[in-house]
Amino acid sequence: MRHHHDLTRLLGEIDGRGYRSYRSLAGPWDFGDFVLHVDHVQGDPYAAPTRLRVHLLPDVAGLPSTSCASPERATGTAAFLARAFARAAHAASRNRGSGRSGAIRMMHPGQLVLPTTAIRVSPGGEIEGRFTVGLPARGRRIDGAEARHLFQRDVPHLVRESFMAGAHAPEEIERHAATNEDATALRYALDRLGLVAFVGDGARLPRRSGVDDRPLEGPDVVPFRSPEPRRVTIELPNRGSVSGMGVPEGITLIVGGGFHGKSTLLRALQSGVYNHRPGDGREYVVTRGDAVKIRAEDGRSITGTDISGFIDKLPLGEPTTAFTTQNASGSTSQAAAIVEALEAGASALLIDEDTSATNFMIRDRRMQTLVPAEGEPITPFVDRARELYVSLGVSTVLVVGGSGDYLDVADHVIRMTDYVPEDVTDAARRVAEAFPTGRLSEASRPLAPTAPRSVVRSTVRATRGRRLRHVRVPDRRTLLLGEDTIDLSCVEQLELEGQVRAVGEALAWIAQELDPEVTDVADVLRAVEAVVSSAGLDGLTDRLMGDLVAFRPLELASALNRLRTLRVR
Repeated sequence: MRHHHDLTRLLGEIDGRGYRSYRSLAGPWDFGDFVLHVDHVQGDPYAAPTRLRVHLLPDVAGLPSTSCASPERATGTAAFLARAFARAAHAASRNRGSGRSGAIRMMHPGQLVLPTTAIRVSPGGEIEGRFTVGLPARGRRIDGAEARHLFQRDVPHLVRESFMAGAHAPEEIERHAATNEDATALRYALDRLGLVAFVGDGARLPRRSGVDDRPLEGPDVVPFRSPEPRRVTIELPNRGSVSGMGVPEGITLIVGGGFHGKSTLLRALQSGVYNHRPGDGREYVVTRGDAVKIRAEDGRSITGTDISGFIDKLPLGEPTTAFTTQNASGSTSQAAAIVEALEAGASALLIDEDTSATNFMIRDRRMQTLVPAEGEPITPFVDRARELYVSLGVSTVLVVGGSGDYLDVADHVIRMTDYVPEDVTDAARRVAEAFPTGRLSEASRPLAPTAPRSVVRSTVRATRGRRLRHVRVPDRRTLLLGEDTIDLSCVEQLELEGQVRAVGEALAWIAQELDPEVTDVADVLRAVEAVVSSAGLDGLTDRLMGDLVAFRPLELASALNRLRTLRVR
């Protein structure tokens, strides 16, 4: 292994040469207290930056043994260190010449705490961190002097001030490790208690904006407090007893006037499938890991999905047992989203009427009279919600403010007033009894489990021209796979760009590495999950990447189902 002093000498030798001479930097370099690996050297100052990786042994990193005593604690610690490095790298970056020269970046984990390839903390306290740098250039010639500053001063300083425990307050490391362990323990308790979700007392749910996921600050933010009938107390390994609102299995309505916090609560629940960092305000808002946000999505593609339980008898006799379209309506897209979620293993649906197709959600008595059932192909969700729970064990949490018909099927009703929740289940039942709607169920036959779909592997392609594997993420809502563009703007539980990138790598793995005998959608998802479980996210690609974030099989299924070239049997 070459010593870092040799790196200084090498940079002097190649100073002023063509940019491609930077390739001689590839490989490991010994910096004494850590090893720096140059894994990929960019070919041009305007190209994707150079990928670096550092290793610190446990006695050098100096992490307390408690910080990595469990996988949950290690993940919390890793997220803390990644944030520290990402912030410091952003501050240390400066323009050092042409193109990306001088940029130092590590993927920032945001408010979530998830396994990533940016940083790994082993059970024994070893640290591996991955980040990128823009190698300095004047035009397309190497700027050796700036490169020496980068490698001998800035990078070592960042590593030592971000990854070594001595640079941080011990109580901060413990807080991040303990909080993540508690959140996971809280999620594990949900099934045992018959809950879909839990919202801790004192939680701060509002966010700063639609593009800023940090908590809203200020005196007007109302801390969450559980209504007494719904209060649950759970014992956690670090914090001890925590109280809050339990959202039970079954059908739960969240009602209330406009701007009183209904959708804010639901958005917290949909994000609650992931753990959050200390100080986020949602540290103790957790939801079952297989809960899925369902919404309408005009214009999406649907491939071979049996939506006949919700939509049947289309005009001109078009069948819906294997429905395919390149331009779905609001109702067909929402029906397909539910069926696809069930196929991927969802046990709870999260729905907001604001993002739903009205005709899919409800047909009131007046409309039933005006347009008879034989002229309406849609069986509204209100007529399937109870059956989904009783027959398939799938719960629903629904934000509703405009249709009282759902009071007839609700198990629990929470009313939000000025961001304060109140259990009004008994009052809702009295209202339903006092004001019967006269509405008739339009479910003409039982809701049956759908037949498995088999993926035609040749229709999932990752090649583009001469590139054998083309995966790009231009923004958080768009995935480029091979020649195809997948619109993920309505897959709301993909919260980080790194998750989208990892999903793209998973689809490329399906296209190129999956056993040809594995074709059923559910089996395909399990195969990817098995690879990630055994080899981590690195198992999805042969490149050492630092910008992949853990995802759920449910979001992988969502991306697969939105691939417009997909064909199924």
